[in-house]
Amino acid sequence: MVKKETTAGNATKKPAEKKSTAGNTTKKPAEKKSTAAAKTKTKAVNDSEVAETEVTQIVVNEPEILPTDVANLSVEQKLSNLYHLQSILSEIDKIKTLRGELPLEVQDLEDEVAGLQTRIQNYHLDIKDIDTSIGQQRMKITDANALITRYKEQLDNVRNNREFDNLSKEIVFQGLEVELAEKKIREFTAKSKTVTEEIAKSKIALEERQIDLKIKKQELNEIVSETKIQEEQLREKAKKLETTIEQRLLTAFKRIRKSARNGLAVVYIQRDACGGCFNKIPPQRQLDIKLRKKTIVCEHCGRILIDPQLAGVE
Repeated sequence: MVKKETTAGNATKKPAEKKSTAGNTTKKPAEKKSTAAAKTKTKAVNDSEVAETEVTQIVVNEPEILPTDVANLSVEQKLSNLYHLQSILSEIDKIKTLRGELPLEVQDLEDEVAGLQTRIQNYHLDIKDIDTSIGQQRMKITDANALITRYKEQLDNVRNNREFDNLSKEIVFQGLEVELAEKKIREFTAKSKTVTEEIAKSKIALEERQIDLKIKKQELNEIVSETKIQEEQLREKAKKLETTIEQRLLTAFKRIRKSARNGLAVVYIQRDACGGCFNKIPPQRQLDIKLRKKTIVCEHCGRILIDPQLAGVE
């Protein structure tokens, strides 16, 4: 009896062993998953290392950014450069304004001189036409007098009253033609005299304008020779400053300056108002302008605003 119980006990133990073996068989896929995950991790690490090496190679190939590059400039430095550029361009505008009035005066004088010369030429042509007309009228008088003389000679040989009346009428008509021609000659002579006086006046005015033109040209040449060097120096400074300003900001600056009437694209606050259009600026916006952390434009005129201290105004 005892031996059977032990065998039964052993028999009961065998399924437990089978369960344990089954448990071991269930653990094998988990181990496979862990090994696959480890492989993926090592592959990801290798990929990341390759990517990092590629990035470092790309960074090494890129040019180094100098500390004076536009990208490293602060907003305050950019605004200061813009205002400095604005002051240089304003000086160039002053030179152009100073020199720009004289060329206009010289051009006006040249036009006036050309007009007077053309007028004098036209007067001379008018005198020639008048002289031709006077000559034609004198020829008419000569012809009329010749006809009068011939008709008077024919009066002695008339045969009837009808011929006498016709010849008398012709003599009277030719006499009227002579009087009309003499009248036209007097008119043409008076007109010629008037035109001659106008020619004399025009010649005097022409001489005066030519003297003025010569003086103005000398002044213009002197100013151009004096300001040319200064203008070239200012333009070189402006070009150097443009290289220190961001291209987008520089384009906006030029666009604003072109549309502004006085050529000012960067203005500072004056009495809590815009220095370009003189409209009031809210206190909060004034505070933002003083912080110099971003570029702020006027809501009314579109000009770039800076604080007076940055512009060197106390």
